[in-house]
Amino acid sequence: MKTLSVFDSNEDITSFVQGKIRGLIAEEGKDSFVKEDDPEKFREGLMKFEKCFGLPEQEKLITYYSCSYWKGRVPCQGWLYLSTNFLSFYSFLLGAEIKLIISWDEISKLEKTSNVILTESIHVCSHGEDHYFSMFLHISETFLLMEQLANYAVRRLFDKETFENDPVLHDPLQITKRGLESHAHSEQFSAFFRLPKEESLKEVHECFLWVPFSHFNTHGKMCISENYICFASQDGSLCSVIIPLREVTGVDKADPANRGVIISTKGKTAFRFIEVRDFGLLVAKLRMKCNAAASPQHIVATGSATDSPKDFGAGQSKMGQRDNSKTVSTEALMTVYHPQDAENLDSKMLKEKMKEQSWNILFAERGRGVSMFRTKKTRDLVVRGIPEALRGELWLLFSGAVNDMASNPGYYPELVEKSLGTCTLATDEIERDLRRSLPEHPAFQSDTGISALRRVLTAYAFRNPQIGYCQAMNILTSVLLLYAKEEEAFWLLVAVCERMLPDYFNRRIIGALVDQAVFEELVRVHLPQLTDHMTNMTFFSSVSLSWFLTLFISVLPIESAVNVVDCFFYDGIKAILQLGLAVLDYNMEKLLTCKDDAEAVTVLNRFFDSVTNKDSPLPPAVQQGSNLSDTKSDHPKVDITDLIRESNERYGDICYEDVESLRCRNRLYVIQTLETTTKQNVLRVVSQEVKFSPSDLEELYELFKKEHFLSCYWSVNSSVLQHHDASLPYLDQYRIDCQQFRVLCHLLSPWSHCANRDSLALWTFRLMDENSNCLINFKQFACVLDTMYNGSFTDKLKLLFKVHIPPAFTEVESQSPSKGNDLSREELIHFSQLSVSSVGDNLESDSLKSSPEKGKGKVDIQAYLKQWQDELLKKEENVKDLPRMNQSQFIQFSKTLYNLFHGDPEEELLYRAIAVVTSLLLKMEEVGRKLQSPMSSVRSPAAVTEMAAEVPRERQEESSFEQTEDSRAQSLEANHEWSFAFEQILASLLNEPAFVRFFEKPHDIKAKIESAKNLQLKARTRV
Repeated sequence: MKTLSVFDSNEDITSFVQGKIRGLIAEEGKDSFVKEDDPEKFREGLMKFEKCFGLPEQEKLITYYSCSYWKGRVPCQGWLYLSTNFLSFYSFLLGAEIKLIISWDEISKLEKTSNVILTESIHVCSHGEDHYFSMFLHISETFLLMEQLANYAVRRLFDKETFENDPVLHDPLQITKRGLESHAHSEQFSAFFRLPKEESLKEVHECFLWVPFSHFNTHGKMCISENYICFASQDGSLCSVIIPLREVTGVDKADPANRGVIISTKGKTAFRFIEVRDFGLLVAKLRMKCNAAASPQHIVATGSATDSPKDFGAGQSKMGQRDNSKTVSTEALMTVYHPQDAENLDSKMLKEKMKEQSWNILFAERGRGVSMFRTKKTRDLVVRGIPEALRGELWLLFSGAVNDMASNPGYYPELVEKSLGTCTLATDEIERDLRRSLPEHPAFQSDTGISALRRVLTAYAFRNPQIGYCQAMNILTSVLLLYAKEEEAFWLLVAVCERMLPDYFNRRIIGALVDQAVFEELVRVHLPQLTDHMTNMTFFSSVSLSWFLTLFISVLPIESAVNVVDCFFYDGIKAILQLGLAVLDYNMEKLLTCKDDAEAVTVLNRFFDSVTNKDSPLPPAVQQGSNLSDTKSDHPKVDITDLIRESNERYGDICYEDVESLRCRNRLYVIQTLETTTKQNVLRVVSQEVKFSPSDLEELYELFKKEHFLSCYWSVNSSVLQHHDASLPYLDQYRIDCQQFRVLCHLLSPWSHCANRDSLALWTFRLMDENSNCLINFKQFACVLDTMYNGSFTDKLKLLFKVHIPPAFTEVESQSPSKGNDLSREELIHFSQLSVSSVGDNLESDSLKSSPEKGKGKVDIQAYLKQWQDELLKKEENVKDLPRMNQSQFIQFSKTLYNLFHGDPEEELLYRAIAVVTSLLLKMEEVGRKLQSPMSSVRSPAAVTEMAAEVPRERQEESSFEQTEDSRAQSLEANHEWSFAFEQILASLLNEPAFVRFFEKPHDIKAKIESAKNLQLKARTRV
């Protein structure tokens, strides 16, 4: 009754109750929910889906659910259909039909919500419109699937840099509900246990693991992939274990009454699992896997993190013969520049030795190496700071880099050999930043440290050219080299860039922006008084970017920053988020008194300068915190260990699953925000070139971009998808080919009724394709459309003239006479590529022309200047510079005019006018030729004049006219060519008022846009 009280009328109450009842009925009828193992039900749902929405047959339905869609405060019971590219809803109740189609790539917000009316619902935001769906039987399952599909679309269409490395979902035609769910679980599994991305979750078993040092069985889940057996507790003990199959020496049954399994490893450790369902079958499977893992190609010389290779065999000896710049270092820089004096131990060194002893006790109890037990005790020791001597080993272990290195022996030395000496944009940037990386540290004031840093960064840029090199990577890598051997530092960098901080170090730093959005959301939840004070939440984004990109290394003294890196490698991004909240909380009072952002930044900078590490064994000359000036000495000192401990105590309830959920949700928002920025920049540039209103121009941009995406939706290897490159200038990020341009022309052009509209679209496209790469951008598209709608008589005529002369004009003849003037897709693409040398091979070089920074070469400033100069010259184009139109081109030009006039109220008058103008032009040409060479015997084109004078009364006469025209043109080929200048044609047509009225007639672009929005999908279905 409390819920019903919010409604204003009895009708709304009745509708709400009816909707609730229908929802309950739908929930009771569980058989009505589609299941992939129920083909009849699925086939029935598929038929309804195809009938209701009329999408192309390639669109694959994944699943569908019964639910309610809320229009205002009234629910409408119907069916929610989830397909590869669209979220669709259909309802038909009491004569009222509701049909909704939303592309996944248009969604900016997707979340589960609840309020007074909607106990639990799914909120979808697209183009600023909110949609709510509720009354699901399994809302969590539905939401997970929707989240997967939305992120799949976003990654495929907007963020192909990461998508290309994910072959699982590469084919949109092969996606299934079960496949999406298993892919989601595999991603969560590999991220949680820090395993290689290639690992996919195969089996999950609920069981108990015997914890020998605590003398009890902990309940949790055993997760098995191709190469790993992992366990994570679910009873609050925070116990986890990772067992690589390469470490397993035996798998045995134990205590059949308890359904036990014992797994023995090389480290003399035996893990006992009990209460395992189907334990006999599991033992057999694991034995088979272990035999496969023991095959020659899987044997590697690593038993634990401490057993990591200290040399690189043949690869090392080969490289040892070369100069020092190519010799891979086998020692961490800290051991070279700060060796520990075992005899003279001061108080800090004694504390350091005590830390080491604590870890050695932990190793003795819980094991050492990749298969050690990780418990709450492990985290407590990490929070206190990892000892200098163990830091490299434990970073390698907790990050999962130990597994990458074990799986790729000899990979790094070979990569160094291949990469050094290469010259790319990335290597230029690396050289520029080498001496900016911890310049105050003696290790990077010498050639030893600089050379190691160069080798690691260059090798990674060579390994992953899509990332190449990004600022902040040098700072992070220099810290890694202090505590890890060179090869270990390389694999740590791989783990950070490719797993732990995904998408951080690409061109658009999407990952960092996503985590900033997550941080803002956490600030709203945990520090509401601070968000109320700050007028603009972007402050938190601007100030925290360096925190995320460099893991606080750039803002904290080095001796304190390494403790943060310790926690990051153990807890992932969660540790950085917690520390960020603790920093703001610690400075809350001062931040609340700040009047502007600059003052708040000053407060935080002074705070970071005051952070110290009282237990750091580093020499005072290296410690940045010990070099504070006297002016800052009055600021109270804050110990980094206390700060990290406080962040864990206050914000430790932020769990891994919550962070990943927030990341997933905010990724959609960040991508759409970037897309909005791209759109705004494009519209700002194009609006200066056209006369369309801002709203019309924005609608045209959306149609243009939509057409680009529609060509990507159902193609496995869409060439159009390759055209989208976020690294290009805003204007060139979205481009379309000739086929897409034809569709848009049919929908939007005021001349789309023309009989030879396909040819006209082809010639117009060729005219705009100035780079000859068979692609045009939105500016080119909008400008030609603006000429058609808003151009003067002269502008429109000049456009028609230019599309009928080279390079735009080419002879077009359909190979299917039954189609008339229509061209097939293959013909259209073929004609658009004519006189373009090796189009497919030149795509990359053409993109290099259009964008001098594209690729990994040096930035070509001269290319930029030439590009700008060419654009300025285009604006100064004079009609006198246009080439003359020859006879065959003029005949086609006349045909196009006839086709344009068909159906016009003044059709008869226009046909007569064309005959008069044609006759006049031919007579002028004949007189001119006689004056130039009176003695030459030139055959008079009077026959053509008579032909042009035959005005067709019916449409049948047009075809006979065209045949006559073609035959006359052939008869004139043997004679001297005659041609016309644009000025002649313009002057002649200006004398015919009917012509002027036709071309100056206004056309309603708004009506065309609305029609195109409704027909764009249907047009794609027909194609």
